[in-house]
Amino acid sequence: MGAIRLGKNHLRWCYGCNLPILESKECPVCGEPTEEIELTPPGDARPAFQHDIDLIRSILDRDYGEGTGQAVLPEGHIVILSKAPALDRMDEVIVDGAIVASLRYDMGSGWKFVSRMQGAYRIGKAYSKGYVVCDPGAVPFVRESKNLMAPGVVDADPDIKPGDEILIVTAEREVVATGMARMTGPEMVAADKGVAVKTRWYKPEEFRDLQTPHTWDDVVEANHDVIEKRVTEAVGFIRNTIEKNQKPAIVSFSGGKDSLASLLLTIDAGLSLPVLFVDTGLEFDETVEHVRDVCRRHNLKLIEEKAPTDAFFGNLVYFGPPAKDYRWCCKTNKLGPTVGAITKNFPDGVLSFIGQRKYESEARNAKPRVWTNPWTPGQIGASPIQNWCAMHVWLYIFSRKEPFNVWYTRGLDRIGCFLCPASDLAEFEAIAGKSSRWDQWDEYLTQYMQERGLPEEWKEYGLWRWKNAPKSIREEVHRISGKEVSELTKQTKAPERGPLTIKVQEGYSPCTIGYSIEAALSRTIDIAKVKPFCHAIGWVVTEDPEGEFVSADYTTIYREGAIICKANVENDARKHMDHAFQVVVRAEQCVGCGLCAARCDPGALYMEDGHVKIHEDDCIYCRDCFGPCPSVNFARDNDGFDQ
Repeated sequence: MGAIRLGKNHLRWCYGCNLPILESKECPVCGEPTEEIELTPPGDARPAFQHDIDLIRSILDRDYGEGTGQAVLPEGHIVILSKAPALDRMDEVIVDGAIVASLRYDMGSGWKFVSRMQGAYRIGKAYSKGYVVCDPGAVPFVRESKNLMAPGVVDADPDIKPGDEILIVTAEREVVATGMARMTGPEMVAADKGVAVKTRWYKPEEFRDLQTPHTWDDVVEANHDVIEKRVTEAVGFIRNTIEKNQKPAIVSFSGGKDSLASLLLTIDAGLSLPVLFVDTGLEFDETVEHVRDVCRRHNLKLIEEKAPTDAFFGNLVYFGPPAKDYRWCCKTNKLGPTVGAITKNFPDGVLSFIGQRKYESEARNAKPRVWTNPWTPGQIGASPIQNWCAMHVWLYIFSRKEPFNVWYTRGLDRIGCFLCPASDLAEFEAIAGKSSRWDQWDEYLTQYMQERGLPEEWKEYGLWRWKNAPKSIREEVHRISGKEVSELTKQTKAPERGPLTIKVQEGYSPCTIGYSIEAALSRTIDIAKVKPFCHAIGWVVTEDPEGEFVSADYTTIYREGAIICKANVENDARKHMDHAFQVVVRAEQCVGCGLCAARCDPGALYMEDGHVKIHEDDCIYCRDCFGPCPSVNFARDNDGFDQ
């Protein structure tokens, strides 16, 4: 996962005061120079809440022995997290102005504390396990980025397993390096060759052991001028945008911190704008109550639009689990209610202040500060906090003493649908057991898995989150399980054969670019049969070697019965879906009448064993064979085809 810089890194530190300082090269408290914290891009740092601190301490105590958690994260010290690119979730951990580690969640093994040297020095004060003692003669080699070889190991924690994060020390408990074990502890001691530890961090650093504790109120006070300058600019932007657009204005409120900050800024601007909240039906109960509470306390009109009761769970029977590349739920549960709410309440259009920030993603970084919403006719979006980092947002909320969504204190750094396929496994772990909503989803996934003969890994690794998993995920799954993703996602039990019907969701999606249509067929299909008819329609087809899908341009047809079509405009996407369903119907429900073969002047089509076949090289893509096909014409008259 590559690191992408989306904006300037604003996090600095005053080591004299032991305080995080935003933007300013001089400490507002003592006047001394501040130093930039070299965060991995995007560098969107945020406060660590007590849940985060407790989690880190528990991992440290587990891996290095009781008391190491407190040694690394002392009581009363400011702790900051900054998300870094990873296959699942990874946060850089900053305490006392030092990046002490990466807190990483790995598929199949869970949370790991990947210590840097500053973290290692702290662990070195208290460890009782997770250590490897190296020979003095090996120390210079390790510090030159060499791995620790087994002959250089004097002693090791006997409980170490391959893959564990460990501390390399001398017999005098001097910290040498951090690394990942390649052998068990006893094997390291006994072996006379081989890599015992793959080193990670090894260059000696000056240990900064700052002792000054602080509260977040201290941080807010130190950064008061920076935050208020941001607020003044945002308030001016809000007023100017309203004046320029001359439309009724609202605040789009999701229940998350960013939209909360935007709402508070409109209040700072002297406005009492209506608040639009779209309840997708997949929100946390706490999110819904938080939205209502904010509006009550600030005496704001709440326009609450809710997705139909069965919009999600009722459609699961047709579409199956949503995925990052199959987000039918965005249309049923988010897009539809949003469009409905705006059309109903603001028929002449609306200006909506939205909590969007460029640090969130490449797509949002590329967006202007004011834009026309392509999937919501009549809506102009505007972001007062487009250029704010997460620390700006949080310090602003703290400065206003504003209650925020409780899920931030339970391990989440973003608020949305509780089962969003864009979520990390780490987020699902935080949600499971803490939300009454999760049990229903967990039961559904188990039932879906069992009914279709899918292995346990399909659910454990969250493989339902993709129709076509990216290369990085495929490689990681193979590394940890020795199996290919295709083995773990192939359905070995098929629903009963029967009439082929289709269920369709379409529209502009907040999660994709352009117009997309997701369709679900009533049963699995034979991809090998489908491919020739794709050729007949003139599509240049890419076929999955495992036989799970065929893809042509912006259309993909899956064996399990899903179809995804994308295009820049609505009509093109619909045409692609029309063609896709035609070829599936021809392949699956051919009655063997031979009308198409008789119609084929080039002789590309022929009959064999009562089924139509195709000489692909002879096909001229005239599509005349689709006209007389009774299966296609019957499907066109089927209600399911035009849903």
